[in-house]
Amino acid sequence: MKRKHIFLIITDQQRYDTIAALGFPYMHTPHLDRLVREGTVFEQCHITAPSCVPSRASLFNGYWPHATGILRNGVAWQRTWVQTLAEQGYHCVNVGKMHTIPYDAKAGFHERFVMENKDRYYEGRWFADEWDKALVARGQVKPSRERYRELPDYRERLGAYEWTLPPESHADFFVGDTADWWLRTRPKPESLFMQIGFLGPHPPYDPVASYAERYLNDPRVPVPPASPPDADDLPAFLKAKRHHDAREDHDAVLWSMNPTEAQLRRLRAYYLANVTMIDEAIGKLLATLKEQGYLDESLIVFTADHGDNLGDHGLSQKWSMYEPVMRVPAIFWAPGEVPAGERHDGLCQLFDIGPTLLEWAGAPVPPSYQAQSLMPALRGEPWSGRDMVFAEQAGDVALTGAALFSMARDRRYKLVHILDSEEGQLFDLQADPAEEHNLWHDPAHAPQKSRLLQALLEWRMRTSVQTLHLMAEAR
Repeated sequence: MKRKHIFLIITDQQRYDTIAALGFPYMHTPHLDRLVREGTVFEQCHITAPSCVPSRASLFNGYWPHATGILRNGVAWQRTWVQTLAEQGYHCVNVGKMHTIPYDAKAGFHERFVMENKDRYYEGRWFADEWDKALVARGQVKPSRERYRELPDYRERLGAYEWTLPPESHADFFVGDTADWWLRTRPKPESLFMQIGFLGPHPPYDPVASYAERYLNDPRVPVPPASPPDADDLPAFLKAKRHHDAREDHDAVLWSMNPTEAQLRRLRAYYLANVTMIDEAIGKLLATLKEQGYLDESLIVFTADHGDNLGDHGLSQKWSMYEPVMRVPAIFWAPGEVPAGERHDGLCQLFDIGPTLLEWAGAPVPPSYQAQSLMPALRGEPWSGRDMVFAEQAGDVALTGAALFSMARDRRYKLVHILDSEEGQLFDLQADPAEEHNLWHDPAHAPQKSRLLQALLEWRMRTSVQTLHLMAEAR
């Protein structure tokens, strides 16, 4: 066994381009920058589904979404490899978001301090998590969609609001403080696995106002065009999503078909400010780990469940296969055991973290897992990554125009297949990294389209057969 404690930090809806040390100098993320400098980064880590539940279920069970039937939000799931770590002698603790269904499922943990989405207006509206209880105990009312709707400029906000309660009551500071409290007050176990799930930067985009100022006033912060050049070329299901999101508010985000530059700048600034607040909480956590004698004995892994369009392509939130949604940070930190300052550009997938942690802990990895361990790269062995990555998403709350869409992506080309549609998406990521020129109907790219469609078909059939007997068991 390597370092005997494991900390898996997962943010919700964080894009890859939100950490300064990864090449984005407009960001203020000193503590994540440290993990990057002193750790190993997988620069091409892609999710298996562009929404919370299927992405997280896949991460924690080692199988593709279609292998378990967990292809959209709201589907029940609670089976995880955390139980395997517990059987290996780890004391397993969750602080924050896991997004199991039900929210408070044991999911293999010995202890859970459940905190869920910042805004739960419909599904789970009356579920009281640890954060809800703390706010009540403090005599505070949680800002939420119901109250945000009372603002006279609610429609113009695009989900961006100033946090009005004391900073320590903010969801991400509260998650960090709860983890700190556990580490300071509980007897130190022989081996600890702690999953820390921050609720941000998922909307509502709600930073303490002072954190947003640097981004509002920094001209380096990229702001998408108010009129995206490819808006008319979007597949019908994404056009329908745009209209749906402008009618229905999800997570206190009411989208606009014609946002102004000022609205989009505020949206970006508040989102990035949420990331900086999380970074500050991580800095406090690292200090606590050092004070309590954990840090030099720990592997720290930092990642996110998916990203956010933030107005790119005229789209809100996730539920698409564009790079800002599909590509997430993946950082492994354990000085002396994980190579420092290494960057791997081979393709991998978010759920590959699961067997990596099991192998790190000396726990058995089921041979049927479709996730692949990243340990060869962490051991300094030759590692080129996957030839291709895949993803899939069934119809969800904002997806009124597609029952299922799936992605196949290699180092250069990305294909998105839409069930029961003559439309699709094909991008040459080398020539068009912004994914603005859809080549689906371009005769010159017909061979690439055919190749990726065949790869997608083979992947779906082969992986379905491989795990047919696991369908019920893996939930």
